[in-house]
Amino acid sequence: MQRYGQLTGCAPLPPRWALGYHQSRWGYGNEENLRRDLRGFQEHNLPLSAFHLDIDCQVKHRSFTIDPQRFPRLDDFVQELGNAQVKLIAINNPGIQFSRQSNLCLQGLILNAFCTYPDGELVVAPVWPGRTVFPDFTHPRVRAWWSQQFAYLLEIGIAGFWNDMSEPATFVLWGDRTLPQVAQHYLEGRGGDHREAHNVYGLLEAKAAHDSIREFQPQHRPFIVSRAGWAGLQRYAWTWTGDIVSTWEALRQTVATVIGLGLSGIPYSGPDIGGFSGNPTAELYLRWLQMAAFMPFCRTHSSITVEPRSPWSFGEPYLGIIRRFLQLRYSLLPYFYTLAWEAAQQGYPLIRPLFWLDWQDSSLWEIEDAFCLGEALLVCPIVEAGARSRSIHLPKGRWYSFWNEAMFEGGQTVEVAAPLETIPVLVRAGSVMPMVEENRLILHLYPLDFGESCSHLYSDAGEGYGESRLDCFRLIRSEDSLELVWEQQGNYGFSYAGIQLHVYGLAVTQAWIDGEATLIENRQLNCSNFQRVRFAIG
Repeated sequence: MQRYGQLTGCAPLPPRWALGYHQSRWGYGNEENLRRDLRGFQEHNLPLSAFHLDIDCQVKHRSFTIDPQRFPRLDDFVQELGNAQVKLIAINNPGIQFSRQSNLCLQGLILNAFCTYPDGELVVAPVWPGRTVFPDFTHPRVRAWWSQQFAYLLEIGIAGFWNDMSEPATFVLWGDRTLPQVAQHYLEGRGGDHREAHNVYGLLEAKAAHDSIREFQPQHRPFIVSRAGWAGLQRYAWTWTGDIVSTWEALRQTVATVIGLGLSGIPYSGPDIGGFSGNPTAELYLRWLQMAAFMPFCRTHSSITVEPRSPWSFGEPYLGIIRRFLQLRYSLLPYFYTLAWEAAQQGYPLIRPLFWLDWQDSSLWEIEDAFCLGEALLVCPIVEAGARSRSIHLPKGRWYSFWNEAMFEGGQTVEVAAPLETIPVLVRAGSVMPMVEENRLILHLYPLDFGESCSHLYSDAGEGYGESRLDCFRLIRSEDSLELVWEQQGNYGFSYAGIQLHVYGLAVTQAWIDGEATLIENRQLNCSNFQRVRFAIG
């Protein structure tokens, strides 16, 4: 993965808000429906980071439009969302309506921006706007022109863009649902046809959107979601697992798909929670969300043909469980953000197969229904209706339950309880798990039997390209003590109001902070900045 990152590029650090929860629906239609959902999130005490607009919010499905009749004061609405710490993401398709009434089409015709047949005739195919022409993103002039179109939406506060249909896709009755193989492309001046250009089409469209944000809002980190791409897409965009159906089989397949994307260099992906097509049962939606709470891209989205799907749609007890998992997602943001920094530095995916931790154990090679989030967490989704436990073959080492004091020895298959309220999540021994609660940094300490381990915490402003810091926490276990050593690098200030340490798996009788004895209760210790904390083991 490091070598692949060196070859094709590593994913840049995303804005921190992008790692929160996103809500989307094909069928929102207008501003009032989004405002109604915003009130729902607030009334049900559910965290939210972004809304995504689908094509029903455009003018006749035309690119770079948001219907002013459906959103009569879009700038005010974006500000209203911003006051609630919620971003707005706009959808975009590459196809342009072939019409003299479309200014974008006229510009493209003047620039010779659209793909043609070998005889020079325009490639025209049916897509959402009707008869559609297709920009040739293999031409730098076309990419530059495309980048300019985002400016006015960025100006009013649109925070990112969702590139859909970017294979490019067309509506045809037979054959490949894309451009004809003979469609001509510039290919950076070398020339060629769609057989060669097809895979890079979505990649270069994503690059144009990414470059636009970098140009017009250089103080912000771009957020782009693309349905298509090729090697190197991670430099410009996230992706998702497509228009999947609302079935248990699709839920299980999601795990393998996201693992595979990560091993293909794309660290940021996730599913439409609950599936895109169909109406999931309350149990299926809950199990899907419980899994997605531990994936990089956490978004509910659904088709216009299904019932509206918000986290409160299924009532209790599901709403209460969903609330706890979404709140957990936000408390884990320090860990997610550190993994994002690691992806930017090393090319590592956030979601990893179990064999990442122990490639010599062949029992782990084909596990496709569980995953590691970084090196500390092992997540075991529930992928069968009615299941209240599941088995998992653990990588070597000791594992702690995330939910209670249970411990498991690795290198064997274990059965783990999975009541409706939780899914099995295990923590690897040697981990220091950073979490946040009310602006306090909570460090959960999961010691080894013996020896030393190191965990990192990356921090910055969450946006832009300013100062940063890297905190290293070394956990040292000996026969009669446990020590936590804190080493700090970087110029970004420590942004938490306080620190709390939680010790797991050991009976702790006494604690010292930088040599001074201090009170510890229930294996929890409140403190501030320190260099070394030592715990005596009873």
